[in-house]
Amino acid sequence: MDDDLPPDLPRLRTLETWADLLLRRVRARIAAVEQQQKQPHQTLASPAAPTVRPAAGPKRARTPDWGLAEAGIGVPTTEIHRGDCWASGKTLQPITAERARAELADGARACDACRPGAVLLPKP
Repeated sequence: MDDDLPPDLPRLRTLETWADLLLRRVRARIAAVEQQQKQPHQTLASPAAPTVRPAAGPKRARTPDWGLAEAGIGVPTTEIHRGDCWASGKTLQPITAERARAELADGARACDACRPGAVLLPKP
């Protein structure tokens, strides 16, 4: 018996279910790729060529690396955030790392949750 598998039946059944679902997904992907390969090749200039979806998904903007939350209702001062910060709110303005450094140097507050100053500012 293999040592990397759990010894009890409930966990073995769970692994069996997971492996079955994974195998079904792999087989479905194989069938889709085989079907795609059977279709005649289209040139890139063709208007019917399949379009590549953006990495962030349809109708979703790419998450910025850094962002600026302007002072306003609920935000007492200008704050710098990481782009994926949960505390940034809905009005995060995407900015470059250089601008984020400059804003922090000019007195903008670094978010207490994502702590962008730990990454952007040089260590003393």
